[in-house]
Amino acid sequence: MALVLGIESSCDETAVALVDTDRRIWAERIASQIEEHAPFGGVVPEIAARAHAERLAPMLEAVLQDAGVALTDCDAIAATAGPGLIGGVMVGLVSAKALAMASDTPLMAINHLEGHALSPRLADPGLEFPYLLLLVSGGHCQILRVNGVGDYRRLATTIDDALGEAFDKTAKILGLGYPGGPAVESLAKSGNPNAVPLPRPLKGSSDPHFSFAGLKSAVLRAKESGDFADADIAASFQQAAVECLTDRLVQAIGASDPVETLVVAGGVAANQTIRAALEHLADTHNMRFSAPPLKLCTDNAAMIAWAGCERLALGQNDPLDFAARPRWPLDPEAEPARGAGVKA
Repeated sequence: MALVLGIESSCDETAVALVDTDRRIWAERIASQIEEHAPFGGVVPEIAARAHAERLAPMLEAVLQDAGVALTDCDAIAATAGPGLIGGVMVGLVSAKALAMASDTPLMAINHLEGHALSPRLADPGLEFPYLLLLVSGGHCQILRVNGVGDYRRLATTIDDALGEAFDKTAKILGLGYPGGPAVESLAKSGNPNAVPLPRPLKGSSDPHFSFAGLKSAVLRAKESGDFADADIAASFQQAAVECLTDRLVQAIGASDPVETLVVAGGVAANQTIRAALEHLADTHNMRFSAPPLKLCTDNAAMIAWAGCERLALGQNDPLDFAARPRWPLDPEAEPARGAGVKA
């Protein structure tokens, strides 16, 4: 058994966790920045970086105390090294480098997306490679074939906006505040998902990718028309999103080499309507379905520590001069998708 300290600071959550290679979470803490960013309707990078710098040191000390261990008891220090808001990423990575140097402990510079991609394996010991992954969050919407640690084949990505961003924009249009995903999901429960005629971008297309910019624009037009109740707009938006996801996944299942398991991860994976639709899709294709518990869907340090555990088991580590990266695709060999502003 090896123990890994994980640090996550890629966006607006400051998080620290201790996880071992036997899949036990010894301690974890998360400090939300929702109150700081709520007045702006989204994350302000400068505010986020400052909050990470103020909160990280006391959280590191608290997590070690919670677990009853010393820094020298850790077998590796793992930290998000990208992609993300570069200021916040640098706060976490520089802190990890200092801890690794002070304790003469290996450094693990973790791709935030790999943390999400491997997080289901922390909660699901039976999840074996390879599997088909829908990685869906505020900044990314991708379908990947996960062949192993560090081995990813991207089958689809968004050509414009990520679905989590579309949820947040819909919430802002409807005056629901930030963060938008949970608010839209809650309001949608009282709405009619067939009430508003919203588009399903790229549904039925031979193009394997996602697009959500047009769906956001349609939500704005529906709101400005005054013809629809907010709950109906929320429910119709969510239904359109579900249909886009399942349509793209059906195409990916047909295009990929056979796998036994369909996995969803990332912040939007916490949406229960989306989870239910994906579980039904897996069942219809005779696939096992796996999703991490809700606390591992949103940004957290346990998934970063677990990614460190996975890499440590393979004998991997990173140099102390590893540079933070604002962009870091899981599949650098993937062909660029058409369109500008592609989220790699």
